[in-house]
Amino acid sequence: MRATLHNFAKNLDVTDLRWMPDDGFSIGRLRIELLSGLTVALALVPEAVAFAFVAGVHPLVGLYAAFLVGLITALIGGRPGMISGATGALAVVMVALVAQHGVEYLFATVVLMGLLQIFAGVMQWGKFIRLVPHPVMLGFVNGLAIVIFLAQMSQFKVPGTMVDTGHGVGGGEWLSGQPLYLMLALVAATMAIIWITPRITKVIPAPLAGIGVIAAVVIGFGLDVPRVGDLASIQGGLPSLHIPMVPLTWETFEIILPYAVILAAIGLIESLLTLNLVGDLTGKRGGASQECIAQGVANTVTGFFGGMGGCAMIGQSMINVKSGGRTRVAGIAAAVFLLLFILVGSSVIELIPLAALVGVMFMVVIGTFAWNSLTILRKVPLMDAFVIILVTVVTVMEDLAVAVVVGVIVSALAYAWNNARRIHATTRDSVTEKGAKVYEIHGPLFFGSSDGFAELFDVEKDPEVVIVDFADSRVVDQSALQAIEAMAAKYEAAGKRLQLRHLSRDCHRLLNKAGHLMVDSDDDPDYELAVDYDVRTGVLGGH
Repeated sequence: MRATLHNFAKNLDVTDLRWMPDDGFSIGRLRIELLSGLTVALALVPEAVAFAFVAGVHPLVGLYAAFLVGLITALIGGRPGMISGATGALAVVMVALVAQHGVEYLFATVVLMGLLQIFAGVMQWGKFIRLVPHPVMLGFVNGLAIVIFLAQMSQFKVPGTMVDTGHGVGGGEWLSGQPLYLMLALVAATMAIIWITPRITKVIPAPLAGIGVIAAVVIGFGLDVPRVGDLASIQGGLPSLHIPMVPLTWETFEIILPYAVILAAIGLIESLLTLNLVGDLTGKRGGASQECIAQGVANTVTGFFGGMGGCAMIGQSMINVKSGGRTRVAGIAAAVFLLLFILVGSSVIELIPLAALVGVMFMVVIGTFAWNSLTILRKVPLMDAFVIILVTVVTVMEDLAVAVVVGVIVSALAYAWNNARRIHATTRDSVTEKGAKVYEIHGPLFFGSSDGFAELFDVEKDPEVVIVDFADSRVVDQSALQAIEAMAAKYEAAGKRLQLRHLSRDCHRLLNKAGHLMVDSDDDPDYELAVDYDVRTGVLGGH
């Protein structure tokens, strides 16, 4: 634990605050970082408000979470350039808790969620994100792009018509006629501006240009279209310290623990996958354990300041990266701008048309979706193509954590099955011991191939001495040990001997620890590759 905390502190190099990818520290670079942060902050407002509605809490609960989580993770997170805040993936889990027990239990849950994430970071569990295969990553990206797209559909409903269903907001009347056509035209215009701006100038981020131009048109001409203020007022004060008002009893712990575990898992999975994605885009890698601790600290603090908690946001992270944000400055600026919107700028921000923000998010969807995955589906193995589609569908239908776990399990089972079919043997007579038969094993011996291993031998017809050569194989797990012992027992019952040859050091260690190797001290006091080892039976009980 001490080593992990030492590495965490070591990784918090202040040079991250002034690290510049190409042009070094300059006023121009600082301008890009600040404008990128402003763009992200503008996109955060409707997202935070919408996710607060989904969770069934006051909009300020979502805005405070976006500010606190965004600020803390920007300061100490594992990847400069990432943006965190209140997310829909967490909100859909929170809604049941809020509906049944109230918002105070949500705050307590967020605190416990943060502590669990800190523990995961200290234990360095973040490194297990490496086990997520690339097809799962593609499915995650595609599924999340679709989720972001679907989340924008609520902006095409008449403001004020959506109702609280007890499990978030739903229903509502769709825009129609001229209001719908105007909304679609503004969305398309925003997307066009974002696409054209980089080809004209890079002085300001393209998303900010799109928001600014469309907002000026709508306000200047007094167009009657839904605006941020139609969602809810974002005016408020500074977040204040608030101890969750829940009974400190075992019953409370039993209520919040399942939600905290699910929220912590979803938050870490989404954050670590976003960490990898941003790292790929920027050419830099971040610390997974550091990100876990940062997310945990952020959520623990947020729970004590009346926020709904959060995690990394792939949409806003993409906006930041595409707008030129590469350092911690952009993330910090986004959080500070968001706070300023709440404190003094609400009257201006509430005038921004939702169509402009929807256009920005639609461009994020286009940039996030892995379009190349559609073309490679016919080129990759069938199982990989299936995993990409499966994870995409489950992400949309359920949630990210379930989708990733399902994808990893299916990928692991497919890998195990493929390896199980690889095991085979070639036979020859031994040149070192006359009359012996040698089985040269090819492929790993583990739980999936243990049955296939047993089918390789012919106990009745084999000579008195049988040698199993593991030069091209590995003994992996307890099932492999059981298979070797069972085969040795069969030869022993037939009055024959089974010996093992060319064990690698790790295989030797595994078999020796289990007590299977019968070693003559004159032959092998420690470890010798060329020694033929007899097998001791009855070690594992024959089951």
